Amino acid sequence: MINSKIGVKYDKTWTLFLDRDGVLNRRLVGDYVKEPGQFVWIDGVLESLAYFSGVFGRIVVVTNQQGIGKGLMKLETLEQIHSKMLMEANQAGGKIDKVYFCPDLENSRSFNRKPMPGMGLQAKRDYPEIDFRKSIMVGDTLSDMRFGRRLKMVTVLISSDPMPARRFPALMDMRFNSLASFAQYLKSRQPG
Repeated sequence: MINSKIGVKYDKTWTLFLDRDGVLNRRLVGDYVKEPGQFVWIDGVLESLAYFSGVFGRIVVVTNQQGIGKGLMKLETLEQIHSKMLMEANQAGGKIDKVYFCPDLENSRSFNRKPMPGMGLQAKRDYPEIDFRKSIMVGDTLSDMRFGRRLKMVTVLISSDPMPARRFPALMDMRFNSLASFAQYLKSRQPG
């Protein structure tokens, strides 16, 4: 299940799109990260972000945050969580250029909620140099993969379960158990 685009040499003309929960931080099953103290990095992610920052021209996070739409948290709290995330990534030698989020409910049919492409198009407006055909979407859900496919990106599923990749092979180019595993894969194929 290796797409030929994965073997290319990435450089600063490429953009890395990352989902948040389950990719960068531990997902709270059946709940939401509702305060900064609940945001816990997954092992190896900070080091991976430091590596990616030297490879990709832009790194952006695209995350559905319907906890706001459900009234379980306030926008100010989400901003505090993201400020903490950005600061800690920076302190570890990595960078995230911008975080895009959609607070709308799953049943809202919002154009900005993944799998719809709205957050990707917002990023393109903010950074016109983004070329979706030279972008990678890394996420842990089929919604993330559909978002990436709609925008013609390379798609990478983060999941220890091989079943989604077997059932929906057209949605993803590769699958890794973790973001750190994906970073290791790129390092091994792009020395220097």
